[in-house]
Amino acid sequence: MPAIDLLIRGGTVVLPSGEKKTSLAVNQGKVVGHGDAEAKQTIDAKDLLILPGALDPHVHFNEPGREEWEGWETGSRASRAGGATSVVEMPLNALPPTLDVDTFQKKKAVAEKKSVVDFALWGGLTPTNLDKLEPLGRTGVIGFKAFMINSNNPDFPGSDPATLKKGMAVAAKLGLIVSVHAESPEPIRLRTAEIRKKGGTTVRDYLASRPIETELEAIRLACDLAGETRCRLYIVHVSCPEGIEEIQKARQRGVDVTAETCPHYLVLTEEDMIRLGPAAKCAPPLRSAATQKGLLQKIREGKVDTIGSDHSPAPGSLKTDPDFFKVWGGISGCQHLLPLLFLTGLTPLEIAKLTSENPARRLGLHPRKGSLELGADADFVLIRRQTTPVKESELHYRHKISPFIGMNLPVRIEDTYLRGQRSGRGQFLSPVLSS
Repeated sequence: MPAIDLLIRGGTVVLPSGEKKTSLAVNQGKVVGHGDAEAKQTIDAKDLLILPGALDPHVHFNEPGREEWEGWETGSRASRAGGATSVVEMPLNALPPTLDVDTFQKKKAVAEKKSVVDFALWGGLTPTNLDKLEPLGRTGVIGFKAFMINSNNPDFPGSDPATLKKGMAVAAKLGLIVSVHAESPEPIRLRTAEIRKKGGTTVRDYLASRPIETELEAIRLACDLAGETRCRLYIVHVSCPEGIEEIQKARQRGVDVTAETCPHYLVLTEEDMIRLGPAAKCAPPLRSAATQKGLLQKIREGKVDTIGSDHSPAPGSLKTDPDFFKVWGGISGCQHLLPLLFLTGLTPLEIAKLTSENPARRLGLHPRKGSLELGADADFVLIRRQTTPVKESELHYRHKISPFIGMNLPVRIEDTYLRGQRSGRGQFLSPVLSS
């Protein structure tokens, strides 16, 4: 038998069934064995964890049009450094946004030239493109993304319930999934107006404008609409255990809905937002330590499905206003997606399921992606348990902004392999549709 291309020898491989001390055999970009074999190249992985590459379902790279905010080159390089071998990029902050076939094709072409990870693309669902959804859905988008609240981008308006229901009906017809940013606009508008009337401008004022109930109200509405239309639903960046419970209730009613959360909700709290300021602003906002503890418990109970970075960068000029309400909201986090999760006490198997297997299954990219089982793409990450500080000088982002700078992480990513290679360009991924 001829030698295989690559053998990663003697590491701890994280498989869907659990951790296994073995070797990983790779040939022509695929996993072909677990155990020793003759290979053209062998890498000693003693003392290393070998995790499947993450599939980050939630990044904003903002190109074409706003590449000065990030771009595919810097964003994908940062994602790969954080353990992701595939990403799904959001439609929001490209200029123009990804709302029709033409804008989809332009973004796909740019990503094919610049991305160093495999990629899929979300299409947008807004009141302005309902007539374009069906052809957009047939291009190979992974699904549609909608905001239930003002997105702060006038080119990507939020969707009222009627718009969301119409878009969900189209998605259901095509077998696509709809992801939603679930915050209820009217209560937030009223609270904000009241706070602003009193002169509120601080981080604490911003936190007070977006309480947990405004998130729960939107989750309930989105689940009801998905149930009516029989649409597959994906709630992004759930920040609280109460939100996970609302999703569980909807599942029990037969709604096909899953929950995503993000590392920043698991390692930072509202007190960190107050301390760190603009670098830690996000929506929904960071919550209390008690809420964070409850969210982690829901993960351990298996009630959270996926974790995505929600990498949402912006130039420093948008992060400096003394009025915290005017600061651009978004956390840069994709470069530390996997290492941050080791801070939480989650096991390597739990991390692999939440960041790789579950996203791949939910988004129609399994079995090609999502595990190190035989026949899957050889996407894997070599991880060493070693205290590693987050340094501004080592950030790959276009703008060296991160709330995690100075944090000591318990692991270091030694290397990330995409289809058995340490370098090279990413490929476009389209879903295997559910219907």
